[in-house]
Amino acid sequence: MADSNFIDYVKIFCRSGHGGAGSMHMYRAKYVPKGGPDGGDGGRGGHVILKAEPQYWTLIHLKYRKHILAEDGENGQGALRHGKNAPDIILPVPVGTVAKDAETGEVLFEMMEPGEERILCKGGRGGLGNNNFKSATQQTPRYAQPGEEGQEGWFILELKVLADVGLVGFPNAGKSTLLATITAAKPKIASYAFTTLEPNLGIVSYYDDQSFVMADIPGIIEGAHEGRGIGHRFLRHIERNSVLLFMVACTEEDIPGAYKTLLNELKLYNPELLDKQRVLAITKCDLIDEEIEKDIAKHLPRKVPHVFISSTNQQGLKELKDILWNSLTKQ
Repeated sequence: MADSNFIDYVKIFCRSGHGGAGSMHMYRAKYVPKGGPDGGDGGRGGHVILKAEPQYWTLIHLKYRKHILAEDGENGQGALRHGKNAPDIILPVPVGTVAKDAETGEVLFEMMEPGEERILCKGGRGGLGNNNFKSATQQTPRYAQPGEEGQEGWFILELKVLADVGLVGFPNAGKSTLLATITAAKPKIASYAFTTLEPNLGIVSYYDDQSFVMADIPGIIEGAHEGRGIGHRFLRHIERNSVLLFMVACTEEDIPGAYKTLLNELKLYNPELLDKQRVLAITKCDLIDEEIEKDIAKHLPRKVPHVFISSTNQQGLKELKDILWNSLTKQ
């Protein structure tokens, strides 16, 4: 993974700027030896802001930028001159990024809309100059407010891939082959487990220039909800998919049991995942005949649409697209 450009998790330290101090100044001129207060206000410290940018697909640009420090606001001056606000630091992140407090694990916010901006660390307010405190009973206040301190802390940014259909299956179930067959994506394909170590996205073309996005996610293994394999890194991306396409190879000894194992892992990780639309695809069906398919179909769950496919000889792919599209339009 050291040479991978897909980074979906970073931990960064952020500090916003302190507010500038207000000025404690009295007006003085050649013929005005005892003028009134004219101290200006301090400027605001810089914010640290996250902005959701659609052209970003990974957090790699933040991998080696561990410390983000905003500037302090300028101090106020005499003659009612206010300090300048410090510039904000805007960090672009992909749509689907989640910001968490690194110490507590609390989710602060999620970036779901393109162009959305959220303040991660708020800059300190500038202090008021002594001109703000004059009154009928106190005409020469000799004090001003200091600037408010900024915020700082360690934060975790996690990316959850946004896609219409997510592929769920054991390693080497044919997920990457399917994605490469029905989209223009070019995921790594090999005949060994865990070939896919990062999500791959592809656009599936449908009738009348319509399309939907499909995500090939690293394979799941039993115990993934506890972090086994690359469990948590994999399961996190499923949360953003509208429809889950479960893929089980026809070579599995217990196909219904394999489906239940996959379903159970999702349930143990996040029970809300079971509320999503589900479709079951039996893969690599070029290795079996129609009689075996009929026998397998008898034992499949009745409430979940299923289809027998083979990416190698294009078997069942049109039917699969129809089922997925119908499931998406039900949402």
